[in-house]
Amino acid sequence: METIVLSLKIHQGTYRIFAEFPYNKSLIAIIKTLPGATWSQSDKQWHFNLNKQVVKLLQAQLSGCAKLDLSLLKEQLKEKKFKQNEIKYSTIDSETSIALEYYKLWMEQKRYSPETIKNYLNQALQFFRYYQPRTYKELTVEDVEKYNHQVIIANNLSVSFQRGMVGAIKLFYNQCSNTKMDIEKLQRPFKESRLPEVLSKEEVQEIINATHNMKHKALLSIIYSCGLRIGEVISLKINDIDKGRKLIKIRLGKGKKDRYVPYSDKLRLLLRKYYDAWKPKVYLFEGQYGGQYSEGSAAKVLQHSIAKCNIKKRVTLHTLRHSYATHLLEAGTDIRYIQELLGHSDPKTTMIYTHVSSKKISEIKSPLDDLDIE
Repeated sequence: METIVLSLKIHQGTYRIFAEFPYNKSLIAIIKTLPGATWSQSDKQWHFNLNKQVVKLLQAQLSGCAKLDLSLLKEQLKEKKFKQNEIKYSTIDSETSIALEYYKLWMEQKRYSPETIKNYLNQALQFFRYYQPRTYKELTVEDVEKYNHQVIIANNLSVSFQRGMVGAIKLFYNQCSNTKMDIEKLQRPFKESRLPEVLSKEEVQEIINATHNMKHKALLSIIYSCGLRIGEVISLKINDIDKGRKLIKIRLGKGKKDRYVPYSDKLRLLLRKYYDAWKPKVYLFEGQYGGQYSEGSAAKVLQHSIAKCNIKKRVTLHTLRHSYATHLLEAGTDIRYIQELLGHSDPKTTMIYTHVSSKKISEIKSPLDDLDIE
């Protein structure tokens, strides 16, 4: 039986777990099937994400054909006192824990966004915790339906939450074999067709004018002025602003796509005042100690401004994006341009704004006006 020595090395600026072993065609075939497994041409070794669950996954997949030597890796981790951000699989059986880690690695390999990975794992984790000590291999479609009734519907959780849970379970079991789950029979609930909340231009103006901190004012203004998602805003770097062309480059927005959005002269002046006062170094909006500004802090900025206004609508940061799209449509902008500016892949997503444009709807003449009523 071959011995595989695991060790810690820096690869492209990141700590990775490297596997050293004599050339063995059978072992390589197994390792290549593991999510996240990468070949280093310079080190001539396979390497993986630094995570304890990766080691468990290796032990499970290589059991019976190779022995893992962890002594060097443990010593290196002890010396560096390395802290890992791991999902806590508390109260979950070991077999399901390994399968969940495999699921996580598979999503990382497929380049799902960190937020999607986090949400899918949490959804799956809640589901599996509910049925402990049964393992994931024992669960069926009926168990999913029972969970929907006893947990989601009983606690009046949203349809979108239920759709997300079923989607996470379907994707998980799609990567599994030898289970009792028939994913073809797993059905998501009907999607709700709710219209987005939209602010008037006067309400947007009131919110921005109620924001006196220049950094906060610039943050809310750029969301509305360019129709950006909050994740896109906090990821903006200073060099993404093309002052000469009056464009802002949005890097890897939703769907992993780059796009450009225009920015107005008024926003340009506002950003200049903000930059001169705050002097951000890398990101356009930075936290108190550098690095990206957080979504939570941005949400608090908006709610603090809303509290100063006489606005009763339920307003979120995304409401500013909805309002931007609706106001463009009402101004006569072609829906295809709006789709491009918002970064929508499907034009059907953008078409929802044709249903919330109050200007177009208010122009429709009622047949009652043609009647002679006394």
